[in-house]
This record gives sequence, C-alpha cells and structure tokens, in this order.
Amino acid sequence: RGAGNVLGAEQSGHVAGVGFDLYVRLVGEAVEAYRAAADGTPITTEETPKEVRVDLPVDAHIPADYVTSDRLRLEAYRKLAAAQDDAAIAAVVEELVDRYGPLPEEVGRLVSVAKLRLLCREYGLEEVAVVGTQLKISPMELPDSKQMRLKRIFPAAQYRATSGIVQLPLPRTGGVGSDRVRDVELLQYIADFLLAMDGKAQGSVDVRVAAGVSA
Repeated sequence: RGAGNVLGAEQSGHVAGVGFDLYVRLVGEAVEAYRAAADGTPITTEETPKEVRVDLPVDAHIPADYVTSDRLRLEAYRKLAAAQDDAAIAAVVEELVDRYGPLPEEVGRLVSVAKLRLLCREYGLEEVAVVGTQLKISPMELPDSKQMRLKRIFPAAQYRATSGIVQLPLPRTGGVGSDRVRDVELLQYIADFLLAMDGKAQGSVDVRVAAGVSA
C-alpha cells in the first residue's frame, strides 16, 4: 500500500476500523517504501512483537495540521508503534512536543492507545475490541479464583473458558440511557479491568497522557 493510501485511511478516521497495530504496521511499510524510493535501500521487515488487535471507539491519530509533512507524520507513527516500553513512548512524546508543540487531544489519545497496547502485550492478549455494546478481550486464562473475582468485581461479565474470551458491557458515562464511555476513559477502564483481574490496584497503571503535555 502506498503512503497516500495509509494516510487517506487515517484522515478518514478509519484507524479504529483497521486496528491500531495493523495500521501502524502499514505505516511502517509505507515508511520503508519512502526510504527505498529516496535512496535505493532495500525494504526490510523487522521482527515485531505479537500483534495486539486494538479496535476501539477512540479518535486517535496525528492531524496533518500538527505534523504537516506526510513523511514525518508516518515516521512518528512508526516510532510510536515500535516503542517497547513506557520510557520509549515517553521519548517519542518528548520529541513530538519539542518539535511541534503540545500534543493535540487526538495525538494524546494515540499515545494512550500505545500505552494500553503495552499492557495488553504484558498480559498476552491478542484482541481488545468493541462489538456492539460489548467489550471483547481475549485470550484470558482465568483459573477458578480469577473467575470468582471476575463475577465479584464485574458481575455482568461473561467468560468462555474454551475460547478464553471475556465479554463485558461497555460502561456508561452516567445513569441508564447515557452514552457509553469512549476515548481515553474507555482505554483507562480496560487497563483497570486487566489490573483488577491480576489482583492489582485499579489506576496503578495510568494510560492517560500527563497534564502539561497535551494542548
């Protein structure tokens, strides 16, 4: 796929539909194609960690009016996708703020997606997706003790041991009839769910971008 196609998907808001990891992999390929065309170097494929399919209602991208160069925007996506720990993500954020100014909200959300993806990898997950009004997380191996914890903390959740799929209703922003949570609130909810199932304090991993970094 050409870089134009990849960026076209970004600008149309299709990143969530494709899934963050697949999207950034396409971006990485586009960056390699840019380089190969520019200086004749062969296209190489780096060994990447297992892909986590993150398909959530999150408006997360790098606006063209923040990083105007297609090449540099693709490069920023690639660096964020390649980050293997929080320190690497922080380094990308620092570089963006230094070069382009405070992060717009959409970029802050993209950073939050990258942080959540690291946590998902840590727990061996392959998919975190919203299907209708349900949140689907897999695979999760829950022994009896953790199944009891699931029912206690998230009574509406369903667990299928054969497939390792956990489904739970998307929380609402308020009372009955209010909107379902999305964007950073949803990302933090998922992080808190994973932590709670591991017996850790909810909020002990904060995927939100620190104040002062965002515009």
